[in-house]
Amino acid sequence: MNVFSRPVLAILALIFVTAAPLSAPAQAPVRLDIFGPGQRVLNLASAEPLGRTSAMSAELDKLINENLSFLPFIRIIPKEGIMGGTRLNGFKSPDVDFNRFQMADASLLITTGWVSGSTVELRVYEPVTGQLVFGKAYSDVNQGNLGRVADRFCSEFMKALTGKGEFFLSTLAFAKDSGQNRNIWTVRPTGRELTQITNMTGIGMSPAWSPDGRFILFSHIDDRTHALGVWDRNSRRTQRVKFPGNTLIGPTFFPNNEVAVGLAEKGYPDIYRLDHSFKRKGVLESSGGIDVSPSIDSTGTKMAFTSSRLGNPHVFMKDLNSGSVRRISDDGTYNTEPSISPDGTLVAFSRMMSGGHRIFVHDLLTGKETQVTFGPGSDEQPSFCPDSYFLAFTSTRGGSKQIYLTTRHGGPAKQVPTGPGNASFPAWGMVPEN
Repeated sequence: MNVFSRPVLAILALIFVTAAPLSAPAQAPVRLDIFGPGQRVLNLASAEPLGRTSAMSAELDKLINENLSFLPFIRIIPKEGIMGGTRLNGFKSPDVDFNRFQMADASLLITTGWVSGSTVELRVYEPVTGQLVFGKAYSDVNQGNLGRVADRFCSEFMKALTGKGEFFLSTLAFAKDSGQNRNIWTVRPTGRELTQITNMTGIGMSPAWSPDGRFILFSHIDDRTHALGVWDRNSRRTQRVKFPGNTLIGPTFFPNNEVAVGLAEKGYPDIYRLDHSFKRKGVLESSGGIDVSPSIDSTGTKMAFTSSRLGNPHVFMKDLNSGSVRRISDDGTYNTEPSISPDGTLVAFSRMMSGGHRIFVHDLLTGKETQVTFGPGSDEQPSFCPDSYFLAFTSTRGGSKQIYLTTRHGGPAKQVPTGPGNASFPAWGMVPEN
């Protein structure tokens, strides 16, 4: 529904899984600047897992490769492309024959060694130098947590390369159609752990995660009213919160778990601030026109929003400290659905063009604007990942509405598997492990 309308340092605890770092060189030989203007691509190969031959070992290898296929700066070399094969004498240097991987032009090599029934060591080497880029040992691995082990390794590997690893530890909330209803679902950006979290009559849209991962807010419309939907991850329950008037658009969270949302008591909607009890605390923005779709950066000092104050809908930026407001969408006549990057440097938004909507990214530091999607169909509802690098968006390029991923630089879009039915309104969250 289109309404005016960013070396591994942190270890995240996984239930049943513990990890220990392996020895590493003082300086990693490979490092990628994914935030710069260019995007280097690294060729990655995987050696056959050693130490055990089981379905679980093969499944972990498969999950890691599937995960890494979502990274546009990684090109995975097929195993059959390695002359001499991928079976090695050992998974640690100097038992690794790097020559065969150099001949395949591999920039990186993953080796896997099961050192006990439930402990696996995963290492990444640079074949040209034989240097260890990254390595970890993961214990208490079992069939039930293989996906989380793969996510954790890929996150820490990505962080070693780029300085950011939130992608593999994040969760997307989104709206999914079923018959006449639209409910809220969650899924890993790689398509795993697809879960329906609400089962309500009516239309749910525009979900938003709380910073602590406990709540998902969304707009909900039944046959009579608009309301704020509130899903609590602790209780797995959903409530509807009504406000005066009958319009509620695009809720989002501040870093302190307060809320910004578009509400209309009479006439056009304004943007209000809600306290922790979801009660109105004051007006954040009002112009006499339509002011909706707030998006807040991770410091809580910048708010992007959509306004019709100049006639057509455009994207504006408000400094919440000084109160100053400026328009940032200079081209086009219909610009909506802003998403500010958590680091506060970029704003993605949707622009209506002759062939459909397209996603643009505005650099708040330079003022430069970049088109990052090109259809076909319509591309709408952009949402920045917590790493300020990946973007999720809704597109009809395949016929139905589905969720796709691209980056702040653009590039080929990759679909997020969400099963049958229209999927829309993606929103990122960092959910702590239970």
